[in-house]
Amino acid sequence: MANFKYSTNGLNLTKQAEGVRLTAYQDSVGVWTIGYGHTGSDVKKGLTITEDQATTLLEADVAWAVTCVNKSVSAAINQNQFDALVDFVFNLGCANFGQSTLLRLLNEDQFEGASEEFPKWNKAKKKVLPGLTKRRAAEQALFNTPVKDGATANLIQAHAAGMRPTAASGRPPKKAAKKGRKAGASPKKKSAF
Repeated sequence: MANFKYSTNGLNLTKQAEGVRLTAYQDSVGVWTIGYGHTGSDVKKGLTITEDQATTLLEADVAWAVTCVNKSVSAAINQNQFDALVDFVFNLGCANFGQSTLLRLLNEDQFEGASEEFPKWNKAKKKVLPGLTKRRAAEQALFNTPVKDGATANLIQAHAAGMRPTAASGRPPKKAAKKGRKAGASPKKKSAF
């Protein structure tokens, strides 16, 4: 079992994908939500929080995804790959990840094949969602980024600005497959993706 912690770069990816709201609101199904998608009995009408509080809630909320990736991945991965996988799992769930071709290929040390699986998970209820397509592209780009220098932070900023990332080699990433995932969550709120 790996023992990675979620890095600041990973947390920033999740923040950008989730979007933040500092005043409690009801999501599309009536659940009171605040911050970066935080829900629970502590969220009620009229609640407001600070950006720091929203980050603290997100760090707690993402802990289960960190545990899932650490327990599920047997391949030797780097921090960027771990961060990309945590965001993926946070959005899709540990059960979906556990049954995915992405995880199977990764644990067979087929990193390129695993990377090509990210774009396939861009659907909710059989409909391609632009936000999920962008999120998967950001995760894939981070997964493919070697851990070297400030390139990771620049990559995340490029995605936030809606720019097409390039691999560390300077080449654009490979074209995404068009197949979608079987099931998944739809976005609750407006985000950078």
